[in-house]
Amino acid sequence: MKFTEFGFEAEILDGLQAMRFDEATPVQEQTIPVIMQGRDLIACAQTGTGKTAAYLLPVLNALIKGGNSGASALVLVPTRELAIQIDQQLQGFSYFLPVTSIAVYGGNDADLWDQQRRALSGGVDVIVATPGRLIQHLAMGYCRFNSIKYLILDEADRMLDMGFHDDIMQIVKQLEGTRQTLLFSATMPPKIRDLSRKLLNEPEEISIAISKPAEGILQAAYLVYDYQKIKLIDSLLRGKELTSVVIFASTKIKVKEIYKALKSGKYPVEAIHSDLQQAEREEVMLNFRNRRTQILVATDIIARGIDVDGIDLVINYDVPNDAEDYVHRVGRTARAKSSGVALTLINEYDMGKFGMIEKLIGSTIFKSPLPEGFEPGPEYDPGKGDFRQKFNRQGGRNFKGGNGGRGGTGRSGEQRDGGDRKGKGYNGKRKFLKKRHDSQGNSPKPEA
Repeated sequence: MKFTEFGFEAEILDGLQAMRFDEATPVQEQTIPVIMQGRDLIACAQTGTGKTAAYLLPVLNALIKGGNSGASALVLVPTRELAIQIDQQLQGFSYFLPVTSIAVYGGNDADLWDQQRRALSGGVDVIVATPGRLIQHLAMGYCRFNSIKYLILDEADRMLDMGFHDDIMQIVKQLEGTRQTLLFSATMPPKIRDLSRKLLNEPEEISIAISKPAEGILQAAYLVYDYQKIKLIDSLLRGKELTSVVIFASTKIKVKEIYKALKSGKYPVEAIHSDLQQAEREEVMLNFRNRRTQILVATDIIARGIDVDGIDLVINYDVPNDAEDYVHRVGRTARAKSSGVALTLINEYDMGKFGMIEKLIGSTIFKSPLPEGFEPGPEYDPGKGDFRQKFNRQGGRNFKGGNGGRGGTGRSGEQRDGGDRKGKGYNGKRKFLKKRHDSQGNSPKPEA
């Protein structure tokens, strides 16, 4: 279906033409007519299916047709990276429109806070915000949401996973009058159903490609011990003409180790994790988008927030703890009908988790043999339990991986957005394990 068939205003079509948007994706084809009819919507669509344009375009079209009077649309998202990405895409779509927007997200930058405060108090048409930071602005008393006509919750499952349920409900209480509510989620667990019953009025339900990697992704896996991983990554990258590569790791400690090893190997690499200031993150992402940096090493903090076309290769340094996160990680490649490669490194402790991923996506992923010169890795057994990680979560010893590989320390404790919230329940144990690990001096020495 062509975008010219939706009945958009001429200014919208001019923006789409300038951005070279011609044919709609399946999620756009199914959701845009529903949204333009004014109905509430709950849509199950994973990252990379074009869902951002699916809700931005009809909302922008309605704003220019009906006229704007203060804040008219509010988009809630889980992370600052996604807020920035959506705001940038919104600016592209509204290039020929008299529509203003602001991305509201956390950080310690006083100038950023003042910019957000001025926009929220002075009036802006579209607000893209993380719940934590928006709650902080609401507490100051200058936000007026009496003219909000559209409420969009993007990646709602992720927001609930991060503990934003109460913040969302507190924000919704500030909205006055009638509104159209759109909820987008990559998964549809019971908690999302409960949230939709609270916020939506007789919604239309649409489901697109649930939990399935894009067809253009060539998936494979390597069975390796931890001490072999850096050497394998070097073998996979050395001498290859790759424009854009993302390497995902489960913790920021591993991200730093991978970055250090690749940097010493003279690779054009940068890293992004929660220890970076917001300005540093934005600079890293800008360099990656502009191809000044070819390799990006990252935690899952950006798995759903990165929007870069033309990523050739995604490498999972370790198997993600959540099978759904695998879909989001590998979904960074093969976007917009392109092709790409996704490789996962599986050690002897992650086989059970990888088996769950194969069960989720409904297919067996090819286990590629290690390159010549590598010692054999572990034999694949998806029924093998993850004893090390279970033991660590219960407060046990910090086991070492095979041949000097570093044992896991549970969840990474990435900071939630809003500037004042952190993961709870495991930070104390995490600090204790890290302190003892550092005192033992057994940090791995990756090869380049």
